[in-house]
Amino acid sequence: MGRKIFVSYKYADSLVEALPSVFFVQTTARHYVDELQELLEEDDHIYKGENDDESLEGFKDTTIQSKLRTKIFDSSTTIVFVSKGMKERFTAETDQWIPWEVAYSMKVLKRGEKTSGTNAVLAVVLPDENGSYEYYIEQNEACGSRTLKTNFLFQILKDNMFNVKNPQTRECNGNTIYSAYSSYIHTVQWSDFKDNVTKYIDIAKGIQENLENYDLCKTVK
Repeated sequence: MGRKIFVSYKYADSLVEALPSVFFVQTTARHYVDELQELLEEDDHIYKGENDDESLEGFKDTTIQSKLRTKIFDSSTTIVFVSKGMKERFTAETDQWIPWEVAYSMKVLKRGEKTSGTNAVLAVVLPDENGSYEYYIEQNEACGSRTLKTNFLFQILKDNMFNVKNPQTRECNGNTIYSAYSSYIHTVQWSDFKDNVTKYIDIAKGIQENLENYDLCKTVK
């Protein structure tokens, strides 16, 4: 049976690397959703998040809930495209789609007698307009590790990273390095993800199977 995947992304973000498959228009995060569709198996199904620049300002929680519940309810995995321009700097996070999409992916949702559990969630980092991931991922070759600049993220994403209850750590050059799967929302850069989509979705689902090991945040702040 095919996988049901909800994709959360900033529709109009053009601060991404141009894709060879996109002609005559500027590449946006939305075009990477099309690329993902091509990488998935034939019987997989994508539920897309934000599909325009519709403002959330003035929406009630019940309106947001009705818009997202149906899309997210039938999915079991959420992929969040982290992109350089994903956040609107002068707009409250409560008035942006991605935080709400992540929040509802984390919740246990009910519809009638059917219950949908917390989704597996995977953060896929898109390259910026220069083909770089350094706006979010910094490689530390001396320690064989990487630094994730989580302060860049929406708060709900940040709160679900490095949130394992009993972390495994080591010290290197005065820094604490986390090992194993220290975050409920695992991070992978696009260049690795596109070469083995199933591997990274399976990692996220493996973490989901042990969600009791993590302090989860399900609230938009």
